[in-house]
Amino acid sequence: MARYDKADLERRMEGAVESLKSDFSGLRTGRANVTLLDPVTVEVYGSQMPLNQVASVSAPEPRMLSVQVWDKSNVQPVEKAIRAAGLGLNPINDGTTIRLPIPDLTEERRKELAKLAGTYAENARIAIRNVRRDGNESLKEDEKKKEVSEDERKRGEDEVQKLTDRMIKAVDEELARKEKDIMAQ
Repeated sequence: MARYDKADLERRMEGAVESLKSDFSGLRTGRANVTLLDPVTVEVYGSQMPLNQVASVSAPEPRMLSVQVWDKSNVQPVEKAIRAAGLGLNPINDGTTIRLPIPDLTEERRKELAKLAGTYAENARIAIRNVRRDGNESLKEDEKKKEVSEDERKRGEDEVQKLTDRMIKAVDEELARKEKDIMAQ
């Protein structure tokens, strides 16, 4: 039985694109959105945890986020994690709740967000290329085990490359859309 599985490779590459879309949803342009804090991880109880596992996030006003930390001893680590996330937010800690006013986006901040979007896109491209490498390695292994011929391996590698090109194009389109969104105001 061959290990090469085109459907699995496609699913994994699409996962990288979906992950990118999720990351982009956190790059908001001037409006409060609870997904803005999705990439934030907090060091609590000796490990890194997503913010949404230690607190609830809400948007009580169009330009304000509110973070309700469930365990009072975690308020400082949450505040520190938000500051360290590079989101350009200045947390206001009142003991149990952290308020995050969403600042107007300056031209400089827009450029920072566009650069961050570019970093997210590059990470997605890397993930896609890693999946391509896994697929090609599976094909070579299958050929070694005499499960596929050299021609079948080459055809498979062409399929993997076409899939990779399609997914990277999707990443580039998402990036262009997000940069336009960020710079539009």
